[in-house]
Amino acid sequence: MLGIQIIAFAFCICGVGAVIAATVSNEWKVTSRASSVITATWVFQGLWMNCAGNALGAFHCRPHLTLFRVEGYIQACRGLMISAVCLGFFGAVFGLVGMKCTKVGGSDHTKAKIACLAGLIFILSGLCSMTSCSLYANKITSEFFDPTFVAQKYELGAALFIGWAGASLCIIGGSIFCFSIAESSSTPRMGYAYNGAASVMSSRTKVHTTVPDKSPPKHFDKNAYV
Repeated sequence: MLGIQIIAFAFCICGVGAVIAATVSNEWKVTSRASSVITATWVFQGLWMNCAGNALGAFHCRPHLTLFRVEGYIQACRGLMISAVCLGFFGAVFGLVGMKCTKVGGSDHTKAKIACLAGLIFILSGLCSMTSCSLYANKITSEFFDPTFVAQKYELGAALFIGWAGASLCIIGGSIFCFSIAESSSTPRMGYAYNGAASVMSSRTKVHTTVPDKSPPKHFDKNAYV
């Protein structure tokens, strides 16, 4: 039981780390390097910056200067990824409290409920990350295969795959957390026979056997000695 919770917590922590790495990465979409052989330059963009690089190893990044000029799907992906990171943080806190190897959280029944709550939070974090990466990837693929789209076309960046992997780890670890409480609740409890009546009867018999003789003393008349 404890080993399963440790494995689930390790999955979730790795997943949250991957989600954080995908959030801060600038390689959500990249230009095809095969199509830029002549200029030997390529462009890669993220949720927060637009970067450009060349074959000499020089890179230049420029952040999105204003929020209102950012496209709607990028703002939605930002919100989802930030939500995923925040949920992952709270899930890690509840997961530590709900694990059996920690001294906080109360009884085993209470800790099982907290562990289940942590699992649900991790699953929700993974779903947020999965939705964000899928939304961004759908936008890239729709523009890439659209023959009427004449602007620069991009391909899927490494950050999307990192985000998908982190989301999968969070969902798997959260599911294991939820199954752990079901396993603990289905474990049968040890039964003990109640021998209260027998103990009461034995105590009563001991009382009766140890009671001293309290019969009144015999009084003899003086004529008895004559």
